[in-house]
Amino acid sequence: MASNYTEASIKTLSSLEHIRLRPGMYIGRLGNGAHAEDGIYVLLKETIDNSVDEFTMGCGKRIEVELSERMLRVRDYGRGIPLGKLIDCVSIINTGAKYDSETFQKSVGLNGVGQKAVNALACEYRAQAFRDGQTKLVEFAQGKLRKDHKVAKTDERNGTLVEFVPDEALFGKDFRFRPEFIEDQLWNYAFLNRGLTLTFNGKSFKSEHGLRDLLQKNLSGAPLYPIIHLEGDDIEVAFTHGGHYGEEYFSFVNGQHTTMGGTHLTAFREALTDTIRNFFKKDYDAADIRQSIDAAIAVRVMEPVFESQTKTKLGSASIGPDGPSLKDFVGKFMQQSLDVYLHKNKETAEALKLKLEESERERKELAGIRNLARERAKKASLHNKKLRDCRLHLGDRNERAEESTLFIVEGDSAAGSLTATRDVQTQAVFALKGKPLNTYGLSKKVIYENEEFHLLQSALNIEDGFDGLRYNKIVIATDADVDGMHIRLLLISFFLQFFPDLIRNGHLFILETPLFRVRNKKKTIYCYSESEKQAAVAELGASHEITRFKGLGEISAGEFKDFIGENIRLEPVSLNHLHNSDDLLSFYMGKNTPDRQDFIIDNLKVEKDLVEV
Repeated sequence: MASNYTEASIKTLSSLEHIRLRPGMYIGRLGNGAHAEDGIYVLLKETIDNSVDEFTMGCGKRIEVELSERMLRVRDYGRGIPLGKLIDCVSIINTGAKYDSETFQKSVGLNGVGQKAVNALACEYRAQAFRDGQTKLVEFAQGKLRKDHKVAKTDERNGTLVEFVPDEALFGKDFRFRPEFIEDQLWNYAFLNRGLTLTFNGKSFKSEHGLRDLLQKNLSGAPLYPIIHLEGDDIEVAFTHGGHYGEEYFSFVNGQHTTMGGTHLTAFREALTDTIRNFFKKDYDAADIRQSIDAAIAVRVMEPVFESQTKTKLGSASIGPDGPSLKDFVGKFMQQSLDVYLHKNKETAEALKLKLEESERERKELAGIRNLARERAKKASLHNKKLRDCRLHLGDRNERAEESTLFIVEGDSAAGSLTATRDVQTQAVFALKGKPLNTYGLSKKVIYENEEFHLLQSALNIEDGFDGLRYNKIVIATDADVDGMHIRLLLISFFLQFFPDLIRNGHLFILETPLFRVRNKKKTIYCYSESEKQAAVAELGASHEITRFKGLGEISAGEFKDFIGENIRLEPVSLNHLHNSDDLLSFYMGKNTPDRQDFIIDNLKVEKDLVEV
């Protein structure tokens, strides 16, 4: 092989070829649209970013987004791309206006890459610019120019129109846009750009109070005190505490949602801790200060340096050419603004102090039983067969580490089928011994008192936070019957109450397994719904036979391999459009049996009703 290494082995790719060959460098993950950070949403984000930058410069207060099946249309009313440079701006990498810092001083799209990646990764792409009564349209396919229309007259207002369809050759035949993810994107743009109106298929998104509105929309329950909202030059902060466990942060740089945080979020967490300690003149533990916090921070900086083209984590930045470091900037702002706020709002300060003391008491109470629980877990692990671990875990320096998955199954039968056919490199199995405890209304010490929950927490390695999370995907894999559904709900309730960040950050999924196998001597079709079964019956004709799968243990290992392999179907568990998880858990998992019973009776569907439907 070494002798084959010649000049011919060295290849130089064009920018278009490189984007299509290595799309992950430009949009992160590909995906099929089931996850909010899948590439198709990054393509939309890159398009809207340009329109938002126009608004930031004072040009155009409205952005219209339309989705028709797989085609997205984005129309802004900014200045419009200069007609003579339209082709260059959407197809030639490292081309744009944002290298001139006087024009776009605090923009997110600085590298001249985003819209070119959208073009290259779309099977259909059209861009049209409107400027001073003239318009120009260009059309592309997979980044290659197909038609360059001549400049024509127009009555349209100035601005830019972009239409594209992601290429199924890259994103798969089954990809689809989920409107709820697009709506979340647009809400974030609205919260960060007061005065801007965005529309999605006619629905408007507009905010009057910025990050305060963002927190109000995303709170999982009632706040313990009114949201503290602080604003300064190039910085905005909002936070409160709730009754949930964990920490929830929303961080932004120049309008970019940095889902992985970065230096600005680290600076905020440190500044919050220092300021509260100074105000109350007590050295509170940082964990007690941040427990149950809901917070948002947005900063605008000069030439931010992100850790990747997808801009989900801020590496470094400066406030200005001669400005302070970001850490000092955030620290000084918090020390001055928050200290003044707490002095002026005595009731809020008192409520905050009570929360800190409650967190401190609970932490000390938990510390007393943790050691006993760990000793018990060590003894149990010597002969515990609940976890069949995999070899690669999230955080390992291996390109397949992000594939790491933990399947939570009910009983040894299902565990046996899955274990026999899993990928031992990336797929682990955790077997429950029965129905887990209903944890609603219980404190976090139940995790240490309940051996099964403690072992699950240990398997995930999330006792002290999520930095050490061992699996990227946590998959609930229960039977397709009443008991399986009940176990699924009990597990979701457990994660929602004690580890909501796992759900917020897209780590929790439901495994879809086929309900029916329809086959004849020539062909076998697995069906995941009644409609798929009817279609399979029609396709195979009178000679077919139908097998109904109830439990995972009924599916042979040979068949199961396909259901957790390339053709795996995972439904993400999401908090989208959930306005109050406390109310949800209280109603479905709490001790309000008569109310829940009435709800079931009122909504019960008998077999006759289902047939008519």
